[in-house]
Amino acid sequence: MTPTHRAGPRAAPGRLRNSILLTWSLAIALAAVLLPFYWLVVAATRSSNEIFDSPPPLMPGGHLLDNLQSLQTTAQFGRVVLNSLLIAVIYTLCAGTVCTLAGYAFAKYRFRGRDALFGLLMLGLVIPAQVTLVPLFKMMADLEWLNTYQAVIVPNLALPFGIFLMRQSMGTIPDELLDSGRVDGCGELRLFLKVVLPPMRPALAALAIFLFLFQWNDFVWPLIVLRDSASLTIPVALASLKGVVDTDYGAIMAGTAVAAIPMAIVFLALQRHFVSGLLAGAVKE
Repeated sequence: MTPTHRAGPRAAPGRLRNSILLTWSLAIALAAVLLPFYWLVVAATRSSNEIFDSPPPLMPGGHLLDNLQSLQTTAQFGRVVLNSLLIAVIYTLCAGTVCTLAGYAFAKYRFRGRDALFGLLMLGLVIPAQVTLVPLFKMMADLEWLNTYQAVIVPNLALPFGIFLMRQSMGTIPDELLDSGRVDGCGELRLFLKVVLPPMRPALAALAIFLFLFQWNDFVWPLIVLRDSASLTIPVALASLKGVVDTDYGAIMAGTAVAAIPMAIVFLALQRHFVSGLLAGAVKE
């Protein structure tokens, strides 16, 4: 009993020291993560000349409205933001539906060639996207879809990672629960909507975040299929502002700051479901 009583007081300073060390480590890591975002905000309010001052400015300036006006004049940035929002929202809804239905089919239906088909689908995770650019472009040209929104949205609807995430998540639903619903006369569509989807909210939130950010940040494919300046997305429009001789970095920083706002809103709105959605299906009972 004596060693146990002596260990208590000695362990308290050690736990306090570890707690302080952990707190400071987290604070330093948080500062390292937030510092680029703070510099982005500062640069968005500065002119191009001020951004490259030495030492660099650490406080916001007064050129934010000028930078936004320059963006609107040179890149029709208001229209560009609406393009990106429209494409990202439609893609998230459509791709989310496709990935959810496909994940449910792979997880809960038994059909010939299911495992082989799923394995073939998973090859999409290891094949570089650049390999498919030329065939996809030829398909879009044959369909006369170049410079249209559907050319940006349709090719990536069946996203392999999204299907894999939903398959793993829906694998946690007991088969007995579905069988009892069928015995009670519940149709397959109603079974899917009323029994399967409600407990999948965390996984659906994680999927929605992933799909929205995937489409919002996509650069290469919209750059290839979108030709008209009025139909560009934010990444392509910002890249077009970089000139050979002169580049308005203040406007680019302002546009980048504006582009980060929807991503932050989507993540903050769904963050409480994000981690649990990604971990769903990771542990089998």
